[in-house]
Amino acid sequence: MNVKATTGMVFLVDDDATVRRSLRRLLLTWSFQVEEFDSAESFLARPDHDGAACAVLDLMMPGLDGLGLQQRLAGLGRSLPIVFLSGHGDVRSAAHAFRAGAVDFLTKPVEESALVHAVRRALEASVTERQSRGEVAALEDLVARLTPREHQVFTLLSTGLANKAIAARLGTTERTIKAHRARVRAKLGTDSLADIVRIADRLGLKPS
Repeated sequence: MNVKATTGMVFLVDDDATVRRSLRRLLLTWSFQVEEFDSAESFLARPDHDGAACAVLDLMMPGLDGLGLQQRLAGLGRSLPIVFLSGHGDVRSAAHAFRAGAVDFLTKPVEESALVHAVRRALEASVTERQSRGEVAALEDLVARLTPREHQVFTLLSTGLANKAIAARLGTTERTIKAHRARVRAKLGTDSLADIVRIADRLGLKPS
């Protein structure tokens, strides 16, 4: 696997300074950027990172623990792939972490290869998620150019309705719907009904 393709920021959150120093040295040798935090609370005080990033979290910490931090981040809308580290095999905690979207759950002392592999996967997930958000934002900008009536036509087209059926639904003529359809295609930059369906599906749009 290409190391450069998976470099990025790794946030280490562990109350044990010795563990943090050891993990930091290990990750730096693999060209990852690293920031350390001695508690979940101190990490939450940090502004969002603008770039590929993941978190390596200790499961058991004073105050807010690793699972609590995972839940808090989700509640704040801060999407961040997470690798958990635990001092003991805790099947229940591991299951909870994975259900909430954790990338991996490793037991201390962690093997170098296992940690590096998990961090790479987490950073790749971060890159993919950021790209997806960017694509959605671009589609939202295109759809925002539609007038309210064009937006109605767009969402009805995405369900597979023919022009005649859309006209009947909106109480207008088929000729008018054809004109709206042409403007929708022009503003969205597509002549494909499949693209219209894809865009509506990607944005979760439904006819009103």
